[in-house]
Amino acid sequence: MKSGRSKLALGAALIVAVIALFLILKPDDSDDGSPQAPVVSSSTGSTGVNGQDKVEKPKPPPVPTVIFRDGEPEDGVLKIDVKEGDQIRFNVKSDVPEEVHVHGYDISQDVAAGGTAKLDFKAEITGIFEAEMERSGIPIVELQINP
Repeated sequence: MKSGRSKLALGAALIVAVIALFLILKPDDSDDGSPQAPVVSSSTGSTGVNGQDKVEKPKPPPVPTVIFRDGEPEDGVLKIDVKEGDQIRFNVKSDVPEEVHVHGYDISQDVAAGGTAKLDFKAEITGIFEAEMERSGIPIVELQINP
């Protein structure tokens, strides 16, 4: 009778081992091909499945600003390096009334004393160009547009 009990015990142990392995190795219930993990919006902390909540777009880089004070750009000439086809954006704050002029592109914009001129144009011509305070002839921006 001992051999019968041994076989029974061995069979029971084998069944327990198979069940344990199945539980350990079975795929996760959410792994059925459809993503179920919540998506968290970094700005609101709200969650949703499959990105259904509003997801905030990355913020564009800040627009560089030249501060023209006491007859010169405060931090020196601003260097802007872009590729042809890129958008060029920069602001000019001035303590005197002036005209911002981008050479080569022949773009001009007036800026009032205490005001800000906002320049925004496409880099369509390659080369190195200067933007200056036209009336005083002071350079404020160096543009390098690469092919």
